[in-house]
Formats: sequence, C-alpha cells, structure tokens
Amino acid sequence: MTYTASISNLSNTKYYIDNGNVRYEFANTEFVSDLGVRFDSKLSFMDHINDKINKAYSILGIIKRNFIHLDINSFVLLYKAMVRPHLEYANSVWCPYKKGDIEIIEKVQKRARPTKLIISLKKLSYVERLKQLQLPTLKYRRLRGDMLELRSLQNS
Repeated sequence: MTYTASISNLSNTKYYIDNGNVRYEFANTEFVSDLGVRFDSKLSFMDHINDKINKAYSILGIIKRNFIHLDINSFVLLYKAMVRPHLEYANSVWCPYKKGDIEIIEKVQKRARPTKLIISLKKLSYVERLKQLQLPTLKYRRLRGDMLELRSLQNS
C-alpha cells in the first residue's frame, strides 16, 4: 500500500492510496467535523464559531420565550447550563484569536442581558450586570481555562 499526491497547482492537490491494482482517490472537502468542532481548510473556525453563536442565540430565545420573569439565581443557572456550554465546548482547540471573533462571541453574553427577565438589572451597564450576576467575561474564562490546562500539563 502506497500513499501518493498529485500536484497540478497548489489549490488542486489530489491524494491517493494505491493498493496493488486499485487506486483510491480522497475526496476534497471544505470542512471536516470531528467531536463537534468544524475544521475548515484554513483552520479559521469561522463556520464553527457561527454555528455555536447561532445555537446559543436560539437557546437564549427559548429561555426568553418560556420564562416571563426570573430571579437572578434562576437566570444564571439557566445561562450556565444551557447557553455557555455551547460557547465554550472544546475552546482550547478553536480558541478565537482575532479581535472580531472574540467580539462576536462576547456579544452573545452581552445580548443575553436579562433586563427583560430581571427588572432590577434594567439600568445597569454590561460590566455592572456581570458583577451583579457574578459572571466573568467569556474571554476571561478562556484565558483561565488555558492557564489551568497549562498548569495540569506542567504538573503531570
């Protein structure tokens, strides 16, 4: 069994497996999904980030439609259990490094404003709401997760 590559130009590379008389060609794909993370050919993860943001917005919509008024603890519990896991799953793999990507992910948490659900938070700014709800920013959580991962690798 041999592996070969045929390069006519850089964007049109074809890969083959030769098994005696039979030659198999690998199909070209724009993206691959593995364990819920979408990898594209340029490793930009933009499709993955957009999918996760859309999923988080849809879950936020479900929460807002089904709960008229919530107390602070109930909102935080719902947000941590149903929305944030979609934004943080496997983020050590696809962690955004571009400022625009970081801002659109953080915008989900900003738009999750519970002002319609929790009347007492209506006049507070985003930073004050986070302090009141005792929620860190998503950027801080990614950084903290990376530091914990590094510490566990260092100690093992």
